[in-house]
Formats: sequence, C-alpha cells, structure tokens
Amino acid sequence: MTTEPPRRRLVPASALLLLAPWTAECSWGGFTLTGMPFVVLVLAPMYGGAALLIRETARRLGLGWPGIALLAAAFGVVQAGLVDQSLFNPGFLDDTEFADTRAAAEATLVPGLGFSARQAVDYVGNHVVLTVCAPIALAESYLGGRRARPWLGRPGLVAAALLWLGGSLLVFADDGGRKNFLASPVQLAVATGVALALIAAALLRHRHAGRTTDAPTPGPTSAGPTFAGRPQTEAGPPRPLWPALVVAAAYVGSTIAPGWPGVVLALALAGIATALLTHWSRRPGWGQRHVLATGSAGLVVAAALAYTVPTYAPASPAAALVGDVAISVIVLLLVGGAWWRITAARGRRRAAGPAGRPASPPA
Repeated sequence: MTTEPPRRRLVPASALLLLAPWTAECSWGGFTLTGMPFVVLVLAPMYGGAALLIRETARRLGLGWPGIALLAAAFGVVQAGLVDQSLFNPGFLDDTEFADTRAAAEATLVPGLGFSARQAVDYVGNHVVLTVCAPIALAESYLGGRRARPWLGRPGLVAAALLWLGGSLLVFADDGGRKNFLASPVQLAVATGVALALIAAALLRHRHAGRTTDAPTPGPTSAGPTFAGRPQTEAGPPRPLWPALVVAAAYVGSTIAPGWPGVVLALALAGIATALLTHWSRRPGWGQRHVLATGSAGLVVAAALAYTVPTYAPASPAAALVGDVAISVIVLLLVGGAWWRITAARGRRRAAGPAGRPASPPA
C-alpha cells in the first residue's frame, strides 16, 4: 500500500471518478451543456467506479495497458449486456434522437442471440476508448512519477467496487435505465461468459508477466511505460503523433461502412491498431507522451464529431452548438494541460541530469 498522504491519493481518484462519466456520455455530444453536470453526478458511481476499479486492479497486479483494455472491454459487455441491456434491446434508442439507427443495427443481427454485431462493436469499443482508457491516460498524465502507483488502499478498493455495483444496480432497477426490458437467460449467460473470458485474459497477464508495471526500468535501455508491458531494446518509437493517428484512423474508419462489411472493417482496424501499438510500445523511449497521445486520440475525435451528431433528447440548434463548443474547449484544456505537465516534467529531469544534479556546472 502506498504511504502517500491521503489527499495526494484521493484527488486523482476523485478526478477519475468524475471524468469517466463525462468522457463516456458527454464528450461525443450526447447532452447539452446544462445537462452535463446531472449526467456526471448520476453516472459517476457506475462509470467512474468502474474506471477507478479497473485502474487500481491493473496497477496493483501489473497488468499494463493491455490488461486495462481487456478489463474495459469486460466492463463494456457487462454494462451493455447485463446492466442496461441495450445490447439485446432492439428498441433501446427508440425514445431518443437516435431512433433511426435501429434499421442499421438490425442489419447485423447475430442469429440465435438477438443482438446487433454493429452495436456490440460500438458499445464495447466506446467503453474501452472513452469510458476507461481516455480518462485514465489523462488522469495519470497529470501525476508525474506517481502515475503508475496505486491510489487506493483496500478500503478504497472496496469503496470503488461498491460504488460501481450500487450505480449499476440503480441503472438496472430504474425504468429509464433498462427501458422495461429483460434479456433472455441465454443472452444473459452469453454476456456473462464473454465478460468472464475477458477478465480471465487480463488476469493471465499477471500470471505470465509477474508483477510487471508500466513504470520505466532504470537504465539506458528503458522502454518506459509500455503498452505491451515488456520493455525491449530496439529502435526507438515513432513520434507521439503517429500512435495518435493510428487510433484516430481506427476510430473513424470503424464508422464509415454499414452492415457486416463495416463490422469486419472495424474489427480489422482495431486489430491493426493493437498490433502497431504493441510493437511500438516495446521500443525504448516509449513514454507517457505516447500513452497520452494514444489514450486521448479517440476522445479528441469524439469531440470533433460531436458537431455532427444529435443529443439524446431534442435540443435547439443554439443549445446543441453551445454544448459542442463547450466539449471542444474542455477536451482541449484537458489534453493540453496533461501534455504541458508531461513536457514540464521532462524538462526538469533533463535539467537535473542523470544523477539528479544540474546537467552542467554553473558559470
């Protein structure tokens, strides 16, 4: 357990708790500016509790970013398959401004299971990118050398788990949360099995890699915080812009084709992006700038696309535009502030030199 003062640990935990619901539901234009505070407060236990629990589990067990992504996918399956059950409810969006997407979703129904492969990719993918990875990457980028350490002790972990469980139960029990729909036992069993398989895959990283963390390994061949979790010595990584572009291309490309070709394209792009990020992150020199660029790229794209999508509930053009502009400003401030913190910390380390002393003697 960390010995840092409680305030230094609770501030980033609280920030993640509030940031996750905003990136999950507001950053892509789902709500107007006046509706965002209510959404964040109501959904913070479920989304924020899940993001915090995933982050703490991964950091304690040394699962790295692949483990975080797998646990985030498991959360997405649980959320869409077991909690609000939107994955199995064909009419889940009928009372929103997205009712016209039903036909496109039904074009990719999986026989015998009654869910849309298109919606499965969208729901789970957005939970991985926006609900979990983006807020964790942002929150950790503000912390300097403390970013890979656990924030919570055992009581805090229990509290995060209870927050997530309580928030999920409230959504499940609320008529507006589950839309008076209940999936079949077979559907619930399939969703449970997939979620457990994803959790098992994440935990297997702990078994095979030991207690490896994303912290840099001291020495000249350090690969820094790696996506793959195993520093290796080889050519340096590309500039942070390139992994950001890879993620952005996969995010945008997954939406351009309808029907089953679109599903295949989305999965192929996700696989290519994962392979490239894994390869690059094993190279020496991969650092938090790369992690931030990778983790925030989907968030930046979602904020840009907010101008093209409606809100859940009808809103005037002026209210929708004000909300979209606010999203752009908030994302730019969050990402820009995190980049500044990382850059300033790198500058201080270079000025201090390899042994913590000034790099050159004073004149």
